[in-house]
Amino acid sequence: MDLSQIISIAGKPGLYKILNQSRGGVIVTSLTDGKKTAIGQTQRVSALSDISIYTMDGDILLHEILKRMHEKTSGKPVEIDLKDDAAVRDFFTEAVPEHDDERVYHSDIRKIIKWYNNLLDKDLLDFTEEQADEEAEGTEEATTATAEASADEAKSDDKKTEK
Repeated sequence: MDLSQIISIAGKPGLYKILNQSRGGVIVTSLTDGKKTAIGQTQRVSALSDISIYTMDGDILLHEILKRMHEKTSGKPVEIDLKDDAAVRDFFTEAVPEHDDERVYHSDIRKIIKWYNNLLDKDLLDFTEEQADEEAEGTEEATTATAEASADEAKSDDKKTEK
């Protein structure tokens, strides 16, 4: 999943996918209705890959938040009433328990949930590569640990034979 090609434009609803660069900015298409638009250099644009939220210990990237939401919902859309602040906060607290309650507003959480549902609807969330990478790293670590244990056993056997 490449969130660097998905952007949010200040003052415009929804998310946009970058299609091409032009002399005066970028050409984007709306993920909501599919309309193409030119975005000038003066408009404030944020790539989703650069967005993070406050936690008690620092920040957490949006990518990690979306991944946790995906795990919590088992890959299904979030179906809660976005007007119910308590329900929104409860869902987000279950998905990201370390977020900073004072600095992460209800409007931020609602926006993240809308983005998650939109990206899921457009089939732009794919965490299977990351899971395969994590499993490969775990297998590699286990293999290394087994090899080290075998080497330690061989050394101890050598010491026993010397005595």
